[in-house]
Amino acid sequence: MYLASQWKDYEIIDAGGGDKLERWADVVLLRPDPQAVWPMADTRYPADARYVRSNTGGGYWEYKKQLPESWRVRYRDLTFIVRPTGFKHTGLFPEQAVNWDYMRSVVRRFKAAHPGEPFRVLNLFAYTGGATCALAAEGAEVVHVDAAKSIVQWAKSNIAECGLSDKPVRFIVDDCMKFVQREARRGRVYEGILMDPPSYGRGPDGEMWRIENGLYPLVEACLSILSPMASFFLINSYTTGLAPAVLTDVLKVAMKGLGGSVGSDEVGLPITRGGLVLPCGATGRWEREI
Repeated sequence: MYLASQWKDYEIIDAGGGDKLERWADVVLLRPDPQAVWPMADTRYPADARYVRSNTGGGYWEYKKQLPESWRVRYRDLTFIVRPTGFKHTGLFPEQAVNWDYMRSVVRRFKAAHPGEPFRVLNLFAYTGGATCALAAEGAEVVHVDAAKSIVQWAKSNIAECGLSDKPVRFIVDDCMKFVQREARRGRVYEGILMDPPSYGRGPDGEMWRIENGLYPLVEACLSILSPMASFFLINSYTTGLAPAVLTDVLKVAMKGLGGSVGSDEVGLPITRGGLVLPCGATGRWEREI
């Protein structure tokens, strides 16, 4: 398992009974998590707010005390804005820190081996920009693509919080497939590509996305914008039932003939009480020797 175990401003205090008790800096939240099917060790730890699911879908936050609209958490040299949203999320997936560290290490090795060469990364379904911030901090040139204008604005705020506003980052509000196809026509290439596709969703013009139908065609389209010096291709998935081995197979088929190695695993976060690990989706990685 790829384990995100280096956090100081975030921890899962406990998990169980379909919930996880989390500390975000000095704020404690209780949120649903369908993976936590065992009993929680101790439910007496007070949460500042909890997300209550509605029987008709969605849900709402129930606050035990007044919280700021948003606050900040740090991971190593990065700072992110978090806030409770109407869909139980906070704007950050802490488990992805293990992928941020991995991609930064690839960029670092590339720059050591090829001084002065740019390392361009395309971040698709880029959300609030955790990976974008991490890559920009390591000196990569990043193109950040997401279909939601408000989410891209949040990502810009995170870049500013990290002190990276002067770095070469382009923010694009677009359908990911359409953008990749346009980049191919422009002849632009990337040394790294990552994507975090949802199970389903819609683009800015109503384009329908379903991962079971769209994932491989998108990965295949990305092959035309891979640089001859491409060093990584990363796919992350939260889709229930999509095993890590599926991502391995997708990458093996797509990257056939390009060399390098492919691997995949679950992504997880440690649980402080009881020494358990909460699984948080899967990641597939293709990497070529630098």
